[in-house]
Amino acid sequence: MDELLDDLLKKIKDGTYSPGSQLPSGRVLADEYDVSQSTISRAVGKLRKEGVLVGRPGRGVFVAESRKR
Repeated sequence: MDELLDDLLKKIKDGTYSPGSQLPSGRVLADEYDVSQSTISRAVGKLRKEGVLVGRPGRGVFVAESRKR
């Protein structure tokens, strides 16, 4: 899961996923990284706890506009 987290953070830092943008669905990310959806869910959960991502009920997961430090 560390490689997945590192890659997601890299994509956020390089602007692939810019602040306010929606992440692809868990299914799409699972296919892209060839991991289970539960692995994606754990990674997204960790990044949400860190304030990097935010969930919007009924809409999806988005890159936070500003990160908690």
